[in-house]
Amino acid sequence: MIAQSLRFAFTMTAALLMAAPGSAQTPAPREVPAKTLPVPATVSPPMQAIIAQPLRTNWDRPPTTPEGWRQLADSTAATVAPQIPPMAERMRVTIEPSTIDGVRVYTITPADMPAQNRNRLAVHVHGGCYVLNPHEAALPEAIFLAGFARMKVIAVDYRMPPEAYFPAALDDAMTVYRAATRMVPPANIAVFGSSAGGALTLEMMLRAKQDRLPMPGAIAPGTPMSDVTKQGDSFQTNAMVDNVLVSPDGFCDAATRFYANGHDLRDPMLSPVYGDVHGFPPTILTTGTRDLLLSNTVRMHRALRQAGTEATLQVFEAQSHAQYYRDDRIPEVKEAFQEIGQFFDRHLGR
Repeated sequence: MIAQSLRFAFTMTAALLMAAPGSAQTPAPREVPAKTLPVPATVSPPMQAIIAQPLRTNWDRPPTTPEGWRQLADSTAATVAPQIPPMAERMRVTIEPSTIDGVRVYTITPADMPAQNRNRLAVHVHGGCYVLNPHEAALPEAIFLAGFARMKVIAVDYRMPPEAYFPAALDDAMTVYRAATRMVPPANIAVFGSSAGGALTLEMMLRAKQDRLPMPGAIAPGTPMSDVTKQGDSFQTNAMVDNVLVSPDGFCDAATRFYANGHDLRDPMLSPVYGDVHGFPPTILTTGTRDLLLSNTVRMHRALRQAGTEATLQVFEAQSHAQYYRDDRIPEVKEAFQEIGQFFDRHLGR
């Protein structure tokens, strides 16, 4: 019996050594049988309804022309726009459109702002794979932070294709960030956003380092598109599970390539996980267990921790991509933004 155990241990050790990094042999992929994923009872009923939704319509049929992308952005924005006034009323915030140094923005102000937040400011960069959610469609996530964290938010309505291509979104976000540093001390500023907005949040920090600008007090990149070269385990494990992004070869990949306009996708200003993140401010990242970008978020968290940055990772049960800002009436949404608000409160100056 002992001899059999030793033989088994030797065999397993030899197999592991053969598959070790640097070995000539490529580990074989694992075959996973088809299976059915039930909607878990471990989340709220409203979140269960979102998890139960079918895969995103036309996830594998993106537009093929600049005009097609523009029409898609306009149609989705027209769907979201009517939801904004009642959402703002529920969250008790006001919304004021304007421009800052030529960049379109919305300033969102809570009706009841506590004293410690009166000299604080959050800069928001929206998601949408760099091509969706212009104008009012950019605002739900910004409204949720303003309402749940009770602090003023400036939401950047950055230029998108075909109006402008890479790095226009980053340039616009940095224009607003520079202006924000003149409004309040940089230590009192937070920067946040999800998906492409999460990537832009990280890209802004890289650009700030490059331009020798002061860092903000804290950032919150949600489910960031931190590696648009499609490296990472969850691009495979959550393919056809995430009902928002669906597939690594789906809509968002095509949209990012349209925005990049031929630029190298491994550039840290598109894939910030490859950038030097030393000196980044305290960071809170958010994702879900069914998120196609779970690995993007986890890898970014590890890169920040390895660089010595204080970084917190919150992972929500069963959520696909960015479903934590789907609707302010969902308990998990309130929880996510209260966590982010508390993180900002701990780290921002007063």
